[in-house]
Amino acid sequence: MLNIEHFKNIHAGEPGWIVGNGPSLNEMDLRFLREKVNFCMNRICLGEKQFGFTPRYYMVEDNFVAEDNSEEIDILPYTKFLPKDLEYCLSDGDNVCWINFLRKYDDYPMFSDDASKVIFWGSTVTYLAIQVAFFMGCDPIYLIGVDFNYVVPGYADGPNITSREADINHFHPDYFGNGKRWHHPRLDLVKPSYIEARRFIESRGRCIYNAGVGGKLTVFERVDYLDVI
Repeated sequence: MLNIEHFKNIHAGEPGWIVGNGPSLNEMDLRFLREKVNFCMNRICLGEKQFGFTPRYYMVEDNFVAEDNSEEIDILPYTKFLPKDLEYCLSDGDNVCWINFLRKYDDYPMFSDDASKVIFWGSTVTYLAIQVAFFMGCDPIYLIGVDFNYVVPGYADGPNITSREADINHFHPDYFGNGKRWHHPRLDLVKPSYIEARRFIESRGRCIYNAGVGGKLTVFERVDYLDVI
C-alpha cells in the first residue's frame, strides 16, 4: 500500500496530462503519453492497446464504475488512487494509494491545497485527477479527452441509468455499454468545479489548459496538443 504523502511535489515543474475518456481521444495520436506524466481514469484500459501508451496514474471515484468493474480495476498494474469509502468493493495492493475523498461538504466546490489530507468531490473523476496532479506539483496541467458533451438516452428517467446500447459518450462502445450503470452527467455541477480548479491553480501561479481536440469544454484556455508536446 502506498502513502499519498510520498507523492507531494514528486513531479514539480513537469507537465501533467489528464486523460479524460471522451470520443475525441480517437482523433488523437496518444503515443506521446509514453514519455509523459499522465493521469487516467475509470475504464481507460479498454483503449491501452489502441492508444499505444501505458497509464501511469489511475483513479476512480464513481461507485457504479467501481462496483461494476471491480475485477477489472483490481488487476490494473498502474499506481492507483482510490477513495477509502470504496474499500468495500476494491482491493488493496502494493500499487494502491487510499485517499480521504470528501463527497459531501459545504461551499461546493472546493479544491484541495493538500491532497494528503483531503480531496474534494467535484461531480467528475477528472476533478479528483486535477487535485492529485496539482499535489504532485505538475505545471502546467493539460486536459485531453474531456469533451464536456453527453447524449442522455431517451429511456433515462432518473439520476441512475442502466445502458441498453453501445456507449457513444466515450472512446469505446463498451465503456458504459449494455448493462453498465452510470449516473446522469450533471454538467451544471461539473462546470463550477472546473471554474474553481482554474481559479485555484492560476492563483498559485500555475497553469491548466484544455489541450483536447473538439468537444465543448470552454472553461480552460485552449492549446493545440501538437504544439506543446
